[in-house]
Amino acid sequence: MGLRADRGDRLKAALTDRLEADLKAALRRKPPHEGRLGGVIRALLPYSPRLRAAASEALTVLVRRGSFKRPLYAALGRGLAEVGESSALAALRDALGSEEAGGLCTLSAASLSRGELLSEPLARAVMNRHPHLAFAAEVARVARGESSGDLVASVAPKIKESHRIDLCAELFVPLLWAPPMPAGIGPALGVLRDAERHLGRWLVFGAIAARGGDRAPLDDARQRASAGPSSARSAWAMVAWALTEDVERPPDVRPTLELVARLSDRPSADRDPTFLYRLAAARATNARPMLETLAKSQTLTSESAVRAALYLARDHGRDDMTEALRKIAGNPRREALRGLATAALYDVGERGEAAALGERLLASKQLATVAWGALVHAHGGDTAPLLDEPRFRRVQLGWPE
Repeated sequence: MGLRADRGDRLKAALTDRLEADLKAALRRKPPHEGRLGGVIRALLPYSPRLRAAASEALTVLVRRGSFKRPLYAALGRGLAEVGESSALAALRDALGSEEAGGLCTLSAASLSRGELLSEPLARAVMNRHPHLAFAAEVARVARGESSGDLVASVAPKIKESHRIDLCAELFVPLLWAPPMPAGIGPALGVLRDAERHLGRWLVFGAIAARGGDRAPLDDARQRASAGPSSARSAWAMVAWALTEDVERPPDVRPTLELVARLSDRPSADRDPTFLYRLAAARATNARPMLETLAKSQTLTSESAVRAALYLARDHGRDDMTEALRKIAGNPRREALRGLATAALYDVGERGEAAALGERLLASKQLATVAWGALVHAHGGDTAPLLDEPRFRRVQLGWPE
């Protein structure tokens, strides 16, 4: 996604007032739903210079306290780096100068930034005594065009399994929505893939390498899809497609909950259906049965059902699903889903109605609902989907990716 910052303010003053107050309160006492606050602010940063200034001040406070493991720090650091907010660079530089280089969240933020102020501290962080932190620092330098990637390949074999899992979640998943990495990252990611048993994480490593021009992940996935155990061939066929989805149609494989859960970067036990929506976004006809199963009740009682209804309404002529989304978006008793349903209506094509609903959402007590209303307003005129995977994770789920 990688939105750059707007110069003008596209958020209403009352919303910015609320977010500034929530930020100050979070600095005084950690709130129970801090991740959602961070995710909402990150999603809205591109649309408000005033919000970016408040977020930069909060980031400075968190760095001064050494609060590098808080979800709010991860969201603010990555978000401000991604939109190119120069006022946040000094805080990130100070964080990189700490004993553990500010941890993986700081190194992730640095990988999303292009500010020269971080070049020297990143070069020092490469010498960190912890292999996973040295590895992450060098990945950030490769992403910023400051290294060829030779060193990162030599560090990769030293990464433990627990650190490989953390690197996937904290460093590489955010890079999936950033500009492609240079080709030099390929050999290091090949080492991580060779050690990886989780198919979803393998796909993350493979996708980062493939976007940089490395054909090894695709060749490996195709070989396993044709010559591996029969029970695994369907999953590997999906992996191969995911590495080429911009140019190839999905394979003729009917997705199941077990299959899509295996292909998620989240733990398989989470039963995360993200990969299903990836197929749906590609208008794969074989995704329809599972979408209909998720949205079988027109009351749309879950986030997964709302997302399924979006694709059924937009791509499969299910006008009843558009009506179901409309009912959820206008129902105060379904407050937790109203914003998500409004964003889905926007993507279905009901933009005027979504804009009107979005105005009413701004008075909601639920922060995610307010955020979707603000995004509908700020997104106006943009042809890209509003309810995409990064925004869903950050706003609806409160994940800091």
